[in-house]
Amino acid sequence: MQTTRDILGPDGPLADHLPGFSPRPSQQEMAERIDDVLADGGIFVAESGTGTGKTLAYLVPAVLSGKKVLISTGTKHLQDQIFHRDLPLVREALSIPVATALLKGRANYLCLHRLENLEFGDGPRDSSLKRDHRQVNEWAHTTRTGDIGEANAVPEDAMIWPHVTSTAENCLGSKCPQYDDCYVRKARKAALDADVLVVNHHLFFADLVLKDEGFGRLLPGVEAIIFDEAHQMAEIASVFFGRSVSRKQIENLAHDVLTEELKEKSGVKGLRPSLDSLNRAAAELRLTFGGDGLRGSWEEVTDNKLHTALDALFDALARVAENLAAASAAGDGLESCFQRAQDMLDRLDQFRDGGLRDHVRWFETFRHGFTLSTTPLDVSRPFLERAELDEHSWIFTSATLTIDGNFSHFLSQFGLVDADTHQWPSPFDFEKNTLMYLPQGLPNPNEANFTAQVIAAALPVLRASQGRAFMLFTSYRALNIAAGLLADRIDFPLLVQGSAPKQELLQQFHAHGDAILLGTASFWEGVDVRGDTLSCVIIDKIPFAAPDDPVLRARGRALEQQGRNAFMEYQVPQAVITLKQGAGRLIRDITDSGVLMLCDPRLLNKGYGKIFLSSLPPMPKTRELSDVKEFFGQQPSSAKIQDTA
Repeated sequence: MQTTRDILGPDGPLADHLPGFSPRPSQQEMAERIDDVLADGGIFVAESGTGTGKTLAYLVPAVLSGKKVLISTGTKHLQDQIFHRDLPLVREALSIPVATALLKGRANYLCLHRLENLEFGDGPRDSSLKRDHRQVNEWAHTTRTGDIGEANAVPEDAMIWPHVTSTAENCLGSKCPQYDDCYVRKARKAALDADVLVVNHHLFFADLVLKDEGFGRLLPGVEAIIFDEAHQMAEIASVFFGRSVSRKQIENLAHDVLTEELKEKSGVKGLRPSLDSLNRAAAELRLTFGGDGLRGSWEEVTDNKLHTALDALFDALARVAENLAAASAAGDGLESCFQRAQDMLDRLDQFRDGGLRDHVRWFETFRHGFTLSTTPLDVSRPFLERAELDEHSWIFTSATLTIDGNFSHFLSQFGLVDADTHQWPSPFDFEKNTLMYLPQGLPNPNEANFTAQVIAAALPVLRASQGRAFMLFTSYRALNIAAGLLADRIDFPLLVQGSAPKQELLQQFHAHGDAILLGTASFWEGVDVRGDTLSCVIIDKIPFAAPDDPVLRARGRALEQQGRNAFMEYQVPQAVITLKQGAGRLIRDITDSGVLMLCDPRLLNKGYGKIFLSSLPPMPKTRELSDVKEFFGQQPSSAKIQDTA
């Protein structure tokens, strides 16, 4: 039998099945290490730089292992890529008939019961909802999987989807009249029967949490778990190990109660008035908060009006629950709503009295809504309590896990004290194909004119690169200022996040060939543009989290109370990972080349700046614009490239 090294070698089956395949020593080494962990158990954490081929490095051992393997990704995009492209290729190349399955969260599958409920009354009244409702109805008659990603005629962010998909809260489970035809049930059955199952981190943590309540379905029987894009796990774990109540959840509960009451006719007279009172109480709390876009610690709220409004919301929800207790005998739909109301009441009560230790209570407001959240200060404890690390083989991998070559930050987030680790750098020739430009004369980022100065410094770089650039910002405010400043000063197509869906903007970027794309948040990672179309990445600031973020502040205080340096141990590592992701947009293939422009002077004038620079790939560095122009072939260099790090 061939070894993983042979399979990934020049004469192996993958070389025959994958056009352009070339053997990579780092890929072969990583596959051998994963082979050992799958065979013997244990925990392995690997940083595998862009271009090492980490996906095949874990898929080949997974398919060969003969074990039930769960693969979890950070994004649905990578999940689909692995299941629809990479896994079939490996399975065909190795001629091993392993059963595979793809499983997403409930919100990704059509719910036939909720689709039927939407027909009650007059159906949707909004014109766009009506149109999309017709499209969904047509698709519902042809789909075999119910995966809404297949419904190409309806946009992924269409308002119809929350009306015709379910959540863990509103699903009726085995009591649903459509249970036999349920797409979630069918997908979960296929998952249980699969040898290799592909999920995402959201679904993994949802299942890990539900396991405590007796509903876990994925982990029993799984022998090995592989996490790709593992750098995203801590943030996602924080959401699922915490609890929240939002105005949207409250409104959805009220809507579903009315729908089920129309069908099951409980006859409880106080039910509808109590729902009206609940919606009014939620609206009043939102008004009391004031403006939108607010985030803050509930511990620091001193306005008695907010506490009074929250108490009124709790009382209104309690009356709804009381009425639902009487109405629940009328049918399974109202019984399910009663259970949801009870659970929501429990979460709201815990938020009010701060009953969960080692958690932070915080709020966030939106244009019409709010969310009240309780988030753990440390996810390692709930993870270790639930994960049963001794029961499986555990593999964590990503292109960005280390801080200056050290794994300690990631390991501490999950309490992985006994993990084996290894770092494989990218095989790309950064010394030859890239240049890092650290411009001179820019002000400190907290100065009012910083973004204007960044644009002034970036304009000659954008002209030298002939567009073909991403400009990545740490805030929407800076992005919008930059968009206004650039609008009349460049001759290249300008694409701005928010003006169109993300995928549409990326398609336009590819189509133009010389565009400048301004992005923040989601454009810092998970975006793969290869070739000359993207030849320059400009980053305005070190991506530190907002200093007023309530979770950041609470975790910082907890570290300080332990005598630790919260800034160096928490804020800097988080920002390093994000910067590595943003910089990683530049070089995606062996033939790619380009300039990375970093505009934050703190990289050079603060001691911690060295940690950021040493965590990035080994790029030649310069402070001279003439070197950038020479790199793009415009003029001879006027100054030797300086390694300012």
